[in-house]
Amino acid sequence: MLIKKTRQVQAPVQNRTSVRLAAALLSFAVVAGCGAFTATAASAADAAPATIVLGVGSTEAQRIITWYSGTDTTQVAQLALASNVVDGAFPTTNTSFAATGGATTSGAFSRTTTFTGLKENTSYVYRVGTEGNWSESYTFKTQSFSGDFNFLFFGDPQLGSSGNVTNDAAGWVDTLNVATATYPNAEMLFSAGDQVETAANEAQYTAFLQSDKLRQIPFVSTIGNHDVGSKAYMQHFTQPNITTTAGPASSGTTSGGDYWFIYKDVLFMDINSNSLNDASHIAWMTQIVAEHGAQAKWKVLAFHHSIYSSGPHATDSDATTRRNDLPTTISNLGVDLVLQGHDHSYARTYLLKNGEIANPAEAAGADSVVAGPGGVLYVTSNSASGSKYYDLNPAAPSYKYLSVANQEKVRNYTAVEVTAGAITVKTLRSQANGAEKPVNSVVDSVSLSRAADVSADSQEVQVTVPATATEEFTWSVDGTNSLVNLGTAVESGDHFAATGTINPIRVTDTRSAASAWSISAQVSDFTAGGASFSGRYLGWTPLVTQAGGDAIAGATVGSGFDTSGKGLSASSTLGYAASGHTTGTAKLGAGLDLKIPVDATNGTYKAQLTLTALS
Repeated sequence: MLIKKTRQVQAPVQNRTSVRLAAALLSFAVVAGCGAFTATAASAADAAPATIVLGVGSTEAQRIITWYSGTDTTQVAQLALASNVVDGAFPTTNTSFAATGGATTSGAFSRTTTFTGLKENTSYVYRVGTEGNWSESYTFKTQSFSGDFNFLFFGDPQLGSSGNVTNDAAGWVDTLNVATATYPNAEMLFSAGDQVETAANEAQYTAFLQSDKLRQIPFVSTIGNHDVGSKAYMQHFTQPNITTTAGPASSGTTSGGDYWFIYKDVLFMDINSNSLNDASHIAWMTQIVAEHGAQAKWKVLAFHHSIYSSGPHATDSDATTRRNDLPTTISNLGVDLVLQGHDHSYARTYLLKNGEIANPAEAAGADSVVAGPGGVLYVTSNSASGSKYYDLNPAAPSYKYLSVANQEKVRNYTAVEVTAGAITVKTLRSQANGAEKPVNSVVDSVSLSRAADVSADSQEVQVTVPATATEEFTWSVDGTNSLVNLGTAVESGDHFAATGTINPIRVTDTRSAASAWSISAQVSDFTAGGASFSGRYLGWTPLVTQAGGDAIAGATVGSGFDTSGKGLSASSTLGYAASGHTTGTAKLGAGLDLKIPVDATNGTYKAQLTLTALS
């Protein structure tokens, strides 16, 4: 009978040669005036719609548009296929979406509508306004509605915090440009909150919203403490599936709420941490996960006030309250990643379960972590605009939860890549810190994957393998970690070398017939994005780590790098027992030997190691 199970083998590869690139950056001055809607009544009435934001919708097939108009007139958003644009003219074949809204606290009028029924991998053009008074036209492109994707996460722009809105805006725009040029297929721009310094300051919002990137890539807003003291935040940004019962947005002078959406295989939840009514946040998250958690593989939670930061706010009383209230629920709900801001410095935790380190053996700064049930990764972002930085708290080294802390006082952004098997969180500099740390050099990077579901593996064996009450043949993989992490390969002359061990295989045979059995394995090619190298470079030395049932280890298979052989790319025996063996239980293991050619492209590579039992 044939049974197949799959384990992953991972080995980051470092290039032997580093290449340094010099980049010439252009800085653009930003005029942060009061905006068209605060000049005169006549000019406001004539002004085209402004401060347009393309927001994320409830699903991949939706986009929410929000904008300001100068007069209280009926407004629409028109959508057309970008392929129908001829000589720059907006297509006459288009669809109109009626807008809703009302007066803003600044004397303008806020409008919003939702584009629905979008098709995947399609370019669209849109404009907003009314006949005779349209905005400029903008384009956006949907991508595949399933599969891998990446998005960009930005910490507290807080334009105006430095006292110079123009400088802050220039830093913010440059970070957007650097990040989107580096990740041109990014599918969301995700904020950690504190878009502006002063909640009601429209000049700061005008500066924040000047980049057309915010009209081309869906923006995911999080409300910060500097955004909450006015309705302006809710008048500029519209969130899907929002509820204000868990926050103070019902007040006439405040904004915010808790909201959720599903994008591809991720359930995103975003809560208004300005409200310390944690019981209501907990009840809301519990309800959302109960209703929608099964629709997605991953769960990502965002809120502004970091509960596991490295800066001065870590010891604030409100941070302590949230740190006491939220982590157990976050673990129990199966949240994988928590994105935070507020402390204007970078921090990454160990995997935490119920607020405690899940695995005491996890190394500080590990580039790959595997979460068991309840394990959560918390990330706090640094400033994306450079408007304000906080020094690391002198007590930070004693914070047991901190795996990585960084403050270089240069602008950062974070790229989050989501695949079926992992979430990779990579934080990069959008501003150079000397020649040794140029633009897009890495501050920190970690790949988060989940441990194997041991009960599912056992169930698979019970279903697939015939058994009686007293006689059976079973095998299973010990442990909960499905990722065999070979760490970072080390340069060794004409190759990179990495070693490790597979998770042990437990084999039990109590059949009176004592039929022969064997377990073999075969590895796929190693891949990282578009790069790959052959699985033949992986070899192993099988061994019996726990004797029983006359089990015998298979023969050593050398790396194909040394022998020009096939290595483990060809099926190879891990262990076996001959016909007539005694009954009992054995445990099989193997030391892995990976030798990689030095011309392999740097990256974190993964391969599938398929184990097959024949009995």
